[in-house]
Amino acid sequence: MRYSQVSLAALGYELPPRVVSSAALEDRLAPLYAKLQMQGGRIELISGVKERRFWEPGTRPSTKSVLSVEKAIERSGIAREKIGALVHTSVCRDYLEPATASVVAGQIGLPKSAMVFDISNACLGFMNGLVVVANMIELGQIEAGVVVSTEAGEALVDSTVEHLVEKSKNGVSRRSLKPSFASLTIGSGSVAAVVTRSDLTSGSRLLGGTCKQATEHHDLCRSAPDQGFAFGASPLMETSAENVLQYGCDLARETWQSFKDELDWTNDTPDQIVCHQVGSSYRRTLFNALELDTKKDHPTVEYLGNIGSVSLPISLALADDANKLASGDKVALLGIGSGLNCVMLGLEWA
Repeated sequence: MRYSQVSLAALGYELPPRVVSSAALEDRLAPLYAKLQMQGGRIELISGVKERRFWEPGTRPSTKSVLSVEKAIERSGIAREKIGALVHTSVCRDYLEPATASVVAGQIGLPKSAMVFDISNACLGFMNGLVVVANMIELGQIEAGVVVSTEAGEALVDSTVEHLVEKSKNGVSRRSLKPSFASLTIGSGSVAAVVTRSDLTSGSRLLGGTCKQATEHHDLCRSAPDQGFAFGASPLMETSAENVLQYGCDLARETWQSFKDELDWTNDTPDQIVCHQVGSSYRRTLFNALELDTKKDHPTVEYLGNIGSVSLPISLALADDANKLASGDKVALLGIGSGLNCVMLGLEWA
């Protein structure tokens, strides 16, 4: 897919106030570690995640999405009456019904004609949302749109810790812990993007991209069955980390080749790279598989953890705020999520 008149006008984000170290989580896991004679420091050693951030208890995703959207709109300079769509793209939602996008839109004063809906696709939701809004702009259906995501990972992490401590009272082995390990790397955060027709802004041009799927591997990272995602529920997730890494890199390699063909890029073309943040070893393996230079990357996983659909766009926003992206830079966004699904997009930075 190619775009001729779509720009990323601005980003806005919110970082949670509570910083929770991996060491603090391991303190809570002390009964399990003692049972299995495990040394502390394993979470950081294996994943590279030193700490992550959490919202205050009781925080609903919409409350932080509103703040991120307001920041993005203010930075973009786009009049609200020009916004024709708002898409909420996180795994975490306020309710099963109505769409969390409706809660957000109802608080920020969008025009009555704006289309408002949720897209959920694991860690890839925000990238899918960008594609949907970009397509609507390219087709002339809207002039501008907002993509927003807020993940609240504290419930998953707390439930996982409690589950593992309970398991320590019974028969437990190191092997049986593996499916739960990835859940201990999860963090929280919020990010929004205003996407517009290019003649409305001096923002970064969205050049295009490509997508691929390998949904035969849909069972490699899976939550508990959907029970309505009631607020205050105790979610759990199981992840086959080794297989996610292997098949995820296979899918990324195929998508990267298709992406280069679509945009006439080579491995040397991108000046900057921003990818989904899972863990430090995953990052190294991915960049090796794609034969890309890690020096072009902007990792945040060490201090933010894996924030699901928020990880990639908030890493881009933080890099922008730190003035690490120069005008004219070609920027590759490498998104991947369980399922398995992959979207890669190219930008020319403003």
